[in-house]
Amino acid sequence: MHHADTWKERLRLFLKIIWPIMITQLGMYALNLSDTIMSGRVSEDDLAGVAIGSSLWLPIMAGINGILMAVSPIVAQLMGGDRKEKITGAIHQSLYVSVAIAIIVAAAGAALLKPVIGWMELGEQVRHVATYYLIALAAGIIPMFAANVFRYFFDALGLTRISMIIILIAIPFNVALNYIFIFGKLGVPELGGIGAGYATAATYWIILFVSIGMVFRVQALRGFRLFASWARPSLRAWRDILGIGIPIGFSIFFEVSIFAFVTLLMGKMFSTMTVAAHQIALSFSTLIFMVPLSISMGLTILVGYSFGGGRLKAARKYSLLGIGLGVLYMMLCAMVLLLFREQIALLYNGDEELAVLAAEFMVVSIFYQLSDVLQSSMLGILRGYKDVRIPFFIALTAYWIIGIPSGYLLAEYSEFGPYGLWIGIIIGLTAAAIGFFVRLRIVQDKVNRGLLTAGD
Repeated sequence: MHHADTWKERLRLFLKIIWPIMITQLGMYALNLSDTIMSGRVSEDDLAGVAIGSSLWLPIMAGINGILMAVSPIVAQLMGGDRKEKITGAIHQSLYVSVAIAIIVAAAGAALLKPVIGWMELGEQVRHVATYYLIALAAGIIPMFAANVFRYFFDALGLTRISMIIILIAIPFNVALNYIFIFGKLGVPELGGIGAGYATAATYWIILFVSIGMVFRVQALRGFRLFASWARPSLRAWRDILGIGIPIGFSIFFEVSIFAFVTLLMGKMFSTMTVAAHQIALSFSTLIFMVPLSISMGLTILVGYSFGGGRLKAARKYSLLGIGLGVLYMMLCAMVLLLFREQIALLYNGDEELAVLAAEFMVVSIFYQLSDVLQSSMLGILRGYKDVRIPFFIALTAYWIIGIPSGYLLAEYSEFGPYGLWIGIIIGLTAAAIGFFVRLRIVQDKVNRGLLTAGD
């Protein structure tokens, strides 16, 4: 990665960084999708069990990985400021943190899993599959979190293609392992949906080993000598990492969990067909959002790199570039959704009545996605400046204090019905975008006046 001097060079560098991130994000999405689809080939109970297990695990995984995202701005600022000698120690401490968090998550899961699953109104077989799917998945918690430290390290150096290559290697392994464990091949007993948990855990180990292999294989990484010697655990370093990472993790958890909570409310308040239509629109929206999410992560890297190198104008220009690209992309997506929404819905299910209802949700989703791209871009910029605490409170307020209650009131007491819940999401994301914009102006003003530096 290098400091670019013209808009053309910045655009080229930005695109070079974000397109592998996008492929990586789609690959992570595909890992979970393969678990669900292949389990569904066994029985509806296996499909439901894996879906329930995934819905419990994914918000937690997203939040914890958000904590480890602290690696990106830390390493990017060190690289931008030409303080490479500090990066190896930062990675060692981040790996310690990842293992500690994994042990805590596993212990919490052991204590809370059965009570939480038991609280849900599930059939006996669905409960069994969901419980043991998550228990099997627990074998991969440590390697998954450790591998994400390496991923954010690679990405912060601008080597985003490495993460992409690793996930592209992992996907066929995951599919093959799912086939073996779910359907009982090569002498392995048929485990159904539970087997998907073992397959995913094994895939996480593969991702970790390949990531370590890349450290030795790639010339740009060998220079850091990550495994030549090992730094001792430092509570001060852990505090610095967690001070950045915990607000990021909780912000991500708050955003991811509002969609899970809206789905729960949808199931409590409306018909099965309405829930199915909502899920189709939400699934496609999640797919579309992979690009804005990649832009946000790219902004964290490039803003952090420029800010760390004292190139304050470049950091602002990358901010404008990222937001502009995100809005342009969402405008194109909006046109596609308006023109082809029913055809897209029919790809998920051949029922025309369901497709019409899902298409109506997709029209509403256009507005929330425009708000989402703005708030996610500005949040990525703020993370590049390592400004995470105030955005955490903005996210909590916008998503849960403004968005969710607004959606519930509109769904329950207005003519909007189920669309009211989505309008609540729009209100929450718009409030977040406004809050992040105000915060960004404050941060950039502090930077310009020299009140905030890369060392802070």
